[in-house]
Amino acid sequence: MIRPANIVLEQTMELPLFAVLQRTPRVAVRLSLILFSLAIVPALYSLLSNPILLPLSISSPETDGPLPSDHMHLSHLNSPSVRILPPVNSPIPAPPYHTRHRKSSYHSTPVTTPTTSRTQIRDDEQRCDLFKGEWIPNEESPYYNHTTCWAIQEHQNCMKHGRPDSGFLRWRWKPDGCDLPVFDPQEFLEMVRGKSMGFVGDSISRNQAQSLLCLLSRVEYPEDISSSPDKAFKVWNYTSYNFTLHAMWSPFLVKTTKADPTDPECNLFNLYLDEYDSKWTSQINRLDYLVISSGHWFYRPVIFYENETISGCQYCALPNTTQLPLYYGYTKALRTSLRAILENFKGLAFLRSFSPQHFEGGPWDKGGDCVRTRPYRRNETIPEGADLKIHDIQVEEFRAAEEEMKKKQGLRLRLMDTTQAMLLRPDGHPGRYGHLQTAAEVSLRNDCIHWCLPGPIDTWNDILLQMMKTEK
Repeated sequence: MIRPANIVLEQTMELPLFAVLQRTPRVAVRLSLILFSLAIVPALYSLLSNPILLPLSISSPETDGPLPSDHMHLSHLNSPSVRILPPVNSPIPAPPYHTRHRKSSYHSTPVTTPTTSRTQIRDDEQRCDLFKGEWIPNEESPYYNHTTCWAIQEHQNCMKHGRPDSGFLRWRWKPDGCDLPVFDPQEFLEMVRGKSMGFVGDSISRNQAQSLLCLLSRVEYPEDISSSPDKAFKVWNYTSYNFTLHAMWSPFLVKTTKADPTDPECNLFNLYLDEYDSKWTSQINRLDYLVISSGHWFYRPVIFYENETISGCQYCALPNTTQLPLYYGYTKALRTSLRAILENFKGLAFLRSFSPQHFEGGPWDKGGDCVRTRPYRRNETIPEGADLKIHDIQVEEFRAAEEEMKKKQGLRLRLMDTTQAMLLRPDGHPGRYGHLQTAAEVSLRNDCIHWCLPGPIDTWNDILLQMMKTEK
């Protein structure tokens, strides 16, 4: 009697596996094993080659720490272990003897890279005009302070002297066509390894040199290697990089003497408009980079000499002497200085444009002050003064020198046109906070010419580094 197939199947499913195998033909068993192998083995191979990743609760010191960065947060800069106070009464203070040419703790405690900064300008931004733009918020600044940088002079030490607002520190310059990277001290020092740089000019030029010293102090403190005790001519060396930095005092840029050398209070100067100031022009052939600037001292009483003869004067009230405008002397002095560079320098030179003042409510000697706490916007009305005429002269003389430069081998002359950017920063000056707020000193004049450190002037070195990079 033949049973239905479904009954056979039901009984078979109820039997143990070994019994089923006993009743199954050997060919069927072999076929089943082959099919099993073809299905399971590839799956096992795939699983072993690509294991499933599970989250781990175990961490290591190498993966837990933040990534290294070339920028330092203020919380690290406030560490007592790097507290260095500047000495008193020095044009640019020397680092204390126990900190000279030592590495700072900048790299020993890595921090995250600020999200607003970049170390490179993209290829499509290389032709960006760095000098047209706007100030935008930057909560990651400042990158040093008055307890970590020895190079800040008292009259620039705004926070030490009680300035109540700190918002002026938290802006950065944003060119219209690109994003200007924040100054990278490690990158700068690598770029200038084995080279030398000089700043020539007045106290605003020195102000920029001090800013650079402070920015670089996050990596290394330099050694003072000045050859003389003359505080107007300072030289530092960053021994780990063999980089030498010079600050050369020449507020008029040309040969200058006091009208009465025997009177230390004499404020009348003789300017030899067609003669070099050899104190700096004799040094620049040793430099690879040069930053030159001037302007503010030309508002003083001066006597002009040309061909060793008096050609006129400014604010001098001398009898039988032609009264000449400020622009006459400044134009000729700048022209002579640029000629000195064309004749004696073969590196990369920058003419940094005039730094505007921001006195409001009166001139500097009649109660003028600068009390604003934020930058101007470009669409705001900004008071204009003689500063912009000085800037126009600089642009004209630069263009003339640029034409002459084309005949020279090796020399590169560039205009660092920071005037417009700084015109928007009335909030960046010391004002009344360039001295102690005591009864004896509160009557001192307000300083709306120099710049607080840290402050907007640090942007000049952002721009300087970027311009150097484009010349590589």
